[in-house]
Amino acid sequence: MKVLHSISGLNLSSGGPSLSTWSLVTGLRYAEINAEIITYQDDRMIGKGAFIQTIKSPRFRRFGYSNILNDFFRKADYDLYHGHGLWQYPVHAMANSAYKKGKPYIISPRGMLYPEAKQKSTFFKMIAMYLFQKKDLRRATIIHTTCFQELSHIRNLGFLNPVALIPNSIEINIPPQIQGVKSGKQQIGFIGRFAPIKNIEHLINAWATTGRESENWELVLIGDGEFKYMQSLKRLAQTLGIVNIRFTGFLNGDEKEKALQSLSYLVLPSKSENFGMVVPEALIHEIPVIASKGTPWEELNTYNAGWWIERGVKPLVEALRQAMQQSDEERQLMGRNGRKLVEENYSIESVAAKMIQLYNWILESGEKPEFVYLNQIL
Repeated sequence: MKVLHSISGLNLSSGGPSLSTWSLVTGLRYAEINAEIITYQDDRMIGKGAFIQTIKSPRFRRFGYSNILNDFFRKADYDLYHGHGLWQYPVHAMANSAYKKGKPYIISPRGMLYPEAKQKSTFFKMIAMYLFQKKDLRRATIIHTTCFQELSHIRNLGFLNPVALIPNSIEINIPPQIQGVKSGKQQIGFIGRFAPIKNIEHLINAWATTGRESENWELVLIGDGEFKYMQSLKRLAQTLGIVNIRFTGFLNGDEKEKALQSLSYLVLPSKSENFGMVVPEALIHEIPVIASKGTPWEELNTYNAGWWIERGVKPLVEALRQAMQQSDEERQLMGRNGRKLVEENYSIESVAAKMIQLYNWILESGEKPEFVYLNQIL
């Protein structure tokens, strides 16, 4: 079985889509599936390997026409094609080529069909949907989602393709016990791309209340992103007179690992997320998580691994207070529960096994996997 994955980029700072695609493909290769990636070249690639084929990015990267990419797809000979993300040329070129060759293809929207995501660059996306995106999605053999919420959005848009619900995976390769890297103040953190959809201003507003209630705690915001948004967050913190807050900028490698292991809790207050890779990253480190109901992390409550709360400042204030008032023993129990949650549901091996089952069903028919939904949500 030869499978080609197409994505616009694998930049370290691109967030979830890059990380989840990389994780999936490496998992497939661990399982001895001949999976490769075609993508535009980046200065800070998330990984390396002979299975990653790169081409020069066009001047207008978002939807720049690329003769080199088209030539690659014309010559490509794979059993199955799998595109990650929407609105950009690499996935459209893949879908168009696969359709012309009569080959099956999968599209993983990676959260880009959520109403909140469609509100950004609305005019461009309306035109793109009319010109090519709707056609590419309707022709897809399978649309892959990571949660029921994303599946629901796809059905609401009128797409009746079979939908496979398979979560993202994470590599579980760190010691079970967090090493003693904490020092000074206890830290609550956000890690990720800085963009309005992440709702970081809600976290800062909530911290203006809870952070003042204890001098022993610090809010750490890790990452970079949209410059104007980042500046607005810094101005907000200054206006609110928050002292115990720190913006670290983009961190990677050992620096990111050290920052993550220094946290007592992680917060993801997003308006919407189709997964949120930072959540299982934190849980593997036995760090409880506070996540909004804009994310698909109800399991935080069912596993007692954190808090899955309504969006808004007030629910954040309440959850932060509960977290900060916990004993070390209560927090550590939550952390162990979180690690168990990831090990049971999101390991690279278990997710790759489901994806291989899906690929085999597409190529060989047979019994439909239980995680594939035809024209229904449940």
